Amino acid sequence: MLSPDIIKKIKKVHIKTGRMVNTLMAGQYRSVFRGAGIEFEEVREYVAGDDVKSIDWKVSARMGKPFIKRYREEREQVVMLLVDMSGSGSFGTTDSIKRETAAEIAAILAFNAIRNNDKAGAILFTDQVERYIPPKRGSAHVWRLIREIFTFQPEHTGTDIAAAVDFLARVCRKRTVAFLVSDFLTEDFGRTNALRIKSASRKHELISVLISDPGEFKLPDGGIIAFQDLETGSVRYLDASDRTTRRRYEANRRAVYEQVLKTHQTMDMDCIEMPTDGDAADALVRYFRYRERRRR
Repeated sequence: MLSPDIIKKIKKVHIKTGRMVNTLMAGQYRSVFRGAGIEFEEVREYVAGDDVKSIDWKVSARMGKPFIKRYREEREQVVMLLVDMSGSGSFGTTDSIKRETAAEIAAILAFNAIRNNDKAGAILFTDQVERYIPPKRGSAHVWRLIREIFTFQPEHTGTDIAAAVDFLARVCRKRTVAFLVSDFLTEDFGRTNALRIKSASRKHELISVLISDPGEFKLPDGGIIAFQDLETGSVRYLDASDRTTRRRYEANRRAVYEQVLKTHQTMDMDCIEMPTDGDAADALVRYFRYRERRRR
């Protein structure tokens, strides 16, 4: 049974994101994420008025008369949400923890997909894929996605982004638009993960959503602070009243964050920055507009 507090949060995200999609984002998703391309339909004999550029010269030479290739636009699109469920998602110093921000982002993207008659699915992962929700249409399916992200209790706490991307490549045969929602707090992202992700991006369009929390970049004021790594369970202590310690900590955290952005640039992969105290809809609208300008 779900607690009343969890049910309230799920309903709030469901209603809020549904309204956003119907007002603020109306039309933007479709203009940016059209069909994945074109599919071959048939070869048929040339008739007057056909575009000569469509002539299949090999078939025409073999048959002794002109034939053309016909294609049709792929209307249906699949949007996959790869959501990091590792232990660090439970951290938060604002009104939302990182996992709740991830749920709101996922809900907005899923609503955009089903509003345009596309399918939406999800891969929930830690250091392994823990749950796969096959892509479907419908508002009830979006409700399920939100509920799963809010309530799913993973068996593991670590992070393996490449494992989730590898799983995507296995279960999705056709090209998809995949959003990788994570805080990217893993040592492997800049090395072996990047190579495997880059390989998968040749088949699927991968877009990252980098979740962060303002509290990650600064120490609380004064005193000895105990830090527990939510993924490994290890604890360390820092003297937050020491200026040198504070500067080093903040510089280190900023450097880690900037390295994640740099790795995305190296892979030529879009990355949407999403702090827990930010506006999820605003971040996505800015990205959609950026994509539209780039298409032009």
